[in-house]
Amino acid sequence: MEIFVEGDVTGVDLPDSNSVRACVEAVLHRCEPERDQVAVQFVDEEAMREMNHRYRDKDAATNVLSFVFEDPPGKKTRILGDIVICPEVVHREADAQGKRSDAHFAHLVVHGALHLCGYDHEDPKDARAMEAIETEILASLGFDNPY
Repeated sequence: MEIFVEGDVTGVDLPDSNSVRACVEAVLHRCEPERDQVAVQFVDEEAMREMNHRYRDKDAATNVLSFVFEDPPGKKTRILGDIVICPEVVHREADAQGKRSDAHFAHLVVHGALHLCGYDHEDPKDARAMEAIETEILASLGFDNPY
């Protein structure tokens, strides 16, 4: 299992890279995907807004995006995908929701990693299933139910 954590966002607190890795590892142990390389990148609001606009046609920064990696034709890699997080949005949301920032970061890392494993929340049944798994994984990491 290889988990890369990177980001050069100035003026905002980032979570500890070991905590980020622990969140991704917990998801990968739960889901047991065939691939085990994940990159977690922290970006500023402008970069996140541009990605959200480009890939989701939404012209605003969001908290987390996940990108499943597609192998080139004829080649098989260990790369599962990328999780991109905007710390400025995460801190704002945590403040507005009365949550600890470390707990909100953990939730969004777990959420993003579950998307890489194929989970989504497009319909209510899938959303409930994904939320239950998030809650279970976060509890195993010592965090309260985020919902």
